[in-house]
Amino acid sequence: MAVAVWGARGWIGGQVCELLEARGAEVVRAESRLEDRAAIEAELDRTRPDRVIVAAGVTGRPNVDWCEEHRRETIRANVIGTLNVVDVCTERGLHVMLFATGCIFSYDEEHALGSGKGFTEDDRANFAGSFYSRTKGMVEELLRCYPPELLLVLRVRMPISADLSCPRNFITKITRYERVVNIPNSVSVLPDLLPVAIEMSRRRIGGIFNFCNPGVVSHNECLELYREFVDPSFTWTNFTEQEQAKVLKAARSNNELDCSKLLAAVPDLRVPPIQESLRKLFQEFKTSRS
Repeated sequence: MAVAVWGARGWIGGQVCELLEARGAEVVRAESRLEDRAAIEAELDRTRPDRVIVAAGVTGRPNVDWCEEHRRETIRANVIGTLNVVDVCTERGLHVMLFATGCIFSYDEEHALGSGKGFTEDDRANFAGSFYSRTKGMVEELLRCYPPELLLVLRVRMPISADLSCPRNFITKITRYERVVNIPNSVSVLPDLLPVAIEMSRRRIGGIFNFCNPGVVSHNECLELYREFVDPSFTWTNFTEQEQAKVLKAARSNNELDCSKLLAAVPDLRVPPIQESLRKLFQEFKTSRS
């Protein structure tokens, strides 16, 4: 059975394609752009996939500040494009899995920092401090109008991969910053979660899911592991959110997401707690560098 993947040349999409092919799936690397509804329809009619995975969209380079000055491009990809492919797929009865973001929330009184109470899938976006997050929050609300049995939305956060050379890796990013804030956040360890995503797509699970490892981890905790396992001489400097705001064009989301729904949906597929997962991953980093 064929799986059509939009964003196959991207960071997450490329990893998804490799995992699919390793499992013997026929992968159709979609060529049509999300903004071109007619081209999407023609490609689906030509390739006739069994299901669809979307890992495409705009995040901005080198970061989401890019979206502040490229708002129309961001709308075309993250709103119009996303709705195009979901609408076309569900119209044809095709199950579609969408990699979305959990960067649409910010700690508030009900979900206070350190409280252990995370945002659930029923919670609506409360963070629009960046144009990127604003478009993502808007489109998620619209996606709720589609048949949940045909649409799987995965809220990814601060993704971490097994490749430290990749600039998209959250660990790599923060090791290259001059200064970092130190706030606990939910994060997504891709080696743990991408196999789960592929299985959820295969099982045609639907709905919105917080797609992170259980628990939270701070920037300093990540950097301490980096120093312990990768570079003993590594140092860093912290600064506050207020100081950070002075050097960024847009605010950044900080939150904890409740992963209970994900764990209950795939009880046979273990998603390790973030502290356990990161320690194992850094041990692998150390081994690979030896």
